[in-house]
Amino acid sequence: MADPELEAIRQRRMQELMAQRGGANQQNAGQQKAQEEAKQEAEERRQMMLAQILSSEARERLSRIALVKPDKARGVEDVLLRAAQTGGISEKVSEERLISLLEQINTQTTKQTKVTIQRRRSVLDDDD
Repeated sequence: MADPELEAIRQRRMQELMAQRGGANQQNAGQQKAQEEAKQEAEERRQMMLAQILSSEARERLSRIALVKPDKARGVEDVLLRAAQTGGISEKVSEERLISLLEQINTQTTKQTKVTIQRRRSVLDDDD
């Protein structure tokens, strides 16, 4: 006797949960879309600022670097934008000036690699 009633209650509860979940997903989707739009807008502003700071040759070189090493290009862009915001850049950055900046960054961030060779010792080898 209680089985049909219990089943009806379970069905209603499942529908309520699904409706709540669907509403939450719609909110999350709306928030994600807003975040993506904000990121895209920030990236567009960044590219506009870089276009104002860099000469066309320097911008082209930086885009080629971004193809190979995106993190390094992003770091260089950050340095250039900071310098422009603080007034460190009074004219457009030429390709030569960009190259010198890249060389400075390379000398600061060079990684030293160390190779250690460990040879296996044979059972028959005596160190004594």
